[in-house]
Amino acid sequence: MARSLCQITDLTADELLELFDLCAQMKKGETAPKPFEGKSVACIFTKESLRTRVSFEVGIHELGGQALYITDKEIKLGQRETVADAARVLSRYVATIMIRTFAQSDVDELAEHASVPVVNGLTDLVHPCQILGDYFTAMEHLGKRDRYRVAYVGDGNNIANSWLNLASRLPLDLRIGTDEDCHPDADILKLAQANSDSRILITADPKEAVADADVLYTDVWASMGQKHLVEEKEEKLRKYQLNGSLLAAADPGAIVMHCLPAERNKEITDEVMDGPQSVVFDQAENRLHIQKAIMVFLLK
Repeated sequence: MARSLCQITDLTADELLELFDLCAQMKKGETAPKPFEGKSVACIFTKESLRTRVSFEVGIHELGGQALYITDKEIKLGQRETVADAARVLSRYVATIMIRTFAQSDVDELAEHASVPVVNGLTDLVHPCQILGDYFTAMEHLGKRDRYRVAYVGDGNNIANSWLNLASRLPLDLRIGTDEDCHPDADILKLAQANSDSRILITADPKEAVADADVLYTDVWASMGQKHLVEEKEEKLRKYQLNGSLLAAADPGAIVMHCLPAERNKEITDEVMDGPQSVVFDQAENRLHIQKAIMVFLLK
């Protein structure tokens, strides 16, 4: 079975550091430019996308490969044929499979039965490419540190889960400010808490979460597939809005992050998102570089 990235925990701490070094080389153009020459990548999308689709397609092209855009309407993964059979068939055609979908189980099953690497472009449970790119962005702006103080405020969704996954591998001082009904995945939280090199705080107090933080992060309150819960989520998470007052409680040199798309002036204000401490669009750019590094790392 090929190496895949279904969750950040598929990689060791040393492999993650190697991946970040490769990402830096990719961004500087210091690596072999066409490692995917003559190869194709199946890009499966059951969710709509801007950053994931464009960054992967551009990245695959820059690596010398061909991106194949495949929608759920075309293949009906798990309905028209089993996920396992689709994995076996695609493995005969392509060098890598990338999938952006709802169920984590679909990604895991693809990886189990494929003979080529599978990359998780997003599920309801985790968003590993995003957080790996975000950590790389923090390294760029803050310099390498033994432990970043990361404050995530908002819904305990796939972004919060992925920060916890990273904390289970690398030292982090991770604070999650959220309502008691919006906590992240319990098993993922437990795994992060087992890493003695990381400090994990779950709090209902947003000011406690962001106190002296180096990185302030938020995401939409109702994720894709949860839009029927918008009013309920807004009521519970309104006090976690990333605004000027909350930013003032962080370290003066803190950077602000959002994975996008943003619902401006809900989970984050224009003042903060467009302010001098925002690195939101640097994050978006680094999706391209980290995903290229991931694909090359897994292929070798």
